[in-house]
Amino acid sequence: MTHQQPHNKVPVNSAAILVINCGSSSVKFSLINPVNGETLLSGLAECLLSSDASITIKKNNTKDTLKLAAPFDHQTALSILVTQLQQLDLVKDIATVGHRVVHGGEKYAQPTLITDEVEQAIDQLAKLAPLHNPANLIGIKACQQAFPDLPQVAVFDTAFHQTMPEKSYVYGLPYSLYQEHGIRRYGFHGTSHYFVAKQAAKQLNKPLEQCNLISAHLGNGCSVTVIKNGESVDTSMGMTPGEGVMMGTRCGDLDSGIIFYLVDNLGYSINDIDKLVNKESGLLGISGLSNDCRTLEDAMLADNNAQAKLAMTVFCYRIAKSIASYSASLTQLDGLIFTGGIGENSTWVRTEIVKLLGLLNFSLDEEKNQATRFGASGNIADKKSRACWVIATNEEWVIAEQSAVLLRNSMQ
Repeated sequence: MTHQQPHNKVPVNSAAILVINCGSSSVKFSLINPVNGETLLSGLAECLLSSDASITIKKNNTKDTLKLAAPFDHQTALSILVTQLQQLDLVKDIATVGHRVVHGGEKYAQPTLITDEVEQAIDQLAKLAPLHNPANLIGIKACQQAFPDLPQVAVFDTAFHQTMPEKSYVYGLPYSLYQEHGIRRYGFHGTSHYFVAKQAAKQLNKPLEQCNLISAHLGNGCSVTVIKNGESVDTSMGMTPGEGVMMGTRCGDLDSGIIFYLVDNLGYSINDIDKLVNKESGLLGISGLSNDCRTLEDAMLADNNAQAKLAMTVFCYRIAKSIASYSASLTQLDGLIFTGGIGENSTWVRTEIVKLLGLLNFSLDEEKNQATRFGASGNIADKKSRACWVIATNEEWVIAEQSAVLLRNSMQ
């Protein structure tokens, strides 16, 4: 029997949206006003199914952390959330639950009401995102039990990139692998790139559809996207989040011959390689110290740690090279956006990247660069430069906004 969306009794225009981002061992949640982005309640359950499991809930400018004994699973975390919402008398104000789903393949280019068919598709797409889609499904099923009377909406990380032309997403492999097995570039962080592009359009006082931008989402996972006339036309991540620039623990682009060398000469198994390129490489692999940019900056600047400096230098160079390569996709460029945990907070990283982009007419006002951190947004370019913004991303607000719009349209 096909799962039918429950009838929504809350007027969407006056309602809040509960946003769920479910990982394999975590649940991040926010209750958001989709109109103005106000967060009424938020929290994070982490280290689920371990002895370190905990849940932190922020509300009314306070933060409470509960440490609970294992087993402490996703359903338990959501049950605590429901209790908190009930105590605050907020359940009645929720119109729908919006879920971040990492991989939507080619099938889903828009937010989608979740049915049995959609759940099956998310499950089938797990072969393209084995670390993410199964966890997203756990969150969906747990929320269906916790909130049986609420519609559930899926918002896909890959959706924004479905406007990429074929020349951007086809690999140099036999075309039949794409036709028969969906092996192509999909891109990720789409919700973040879309949000910051909209904010940049406001700064330019132009419709998004008239804006040409390059967006660098830099965190433990990193991706660069080129946005032409408001649409994604190329992005650095590929079929999986492993392609593209170097990241916290991922190596990014890699000569495929290295994999054969590791197998044939060093005895690596496929599982060994998967662990190597996804969990032991990037900033962590080169530095031998940490995948955390803050730790490496301290080691580099305070302790003159050569490996930390090398890791950070390679990181910035790869990102700058990716940004510069996207000039091939544009005939004009309005500006560059930094976002994500590193992009929003590391003045050193921004400085080093922009130093390498002089040919694209980018240069920074160092005073503005130093001042624009910790949630602050603004143009950090000097007067001679193209615009260069730091924009704090808000993927949860996008999920809330798009869920509300979808629900409103489905009720008309």
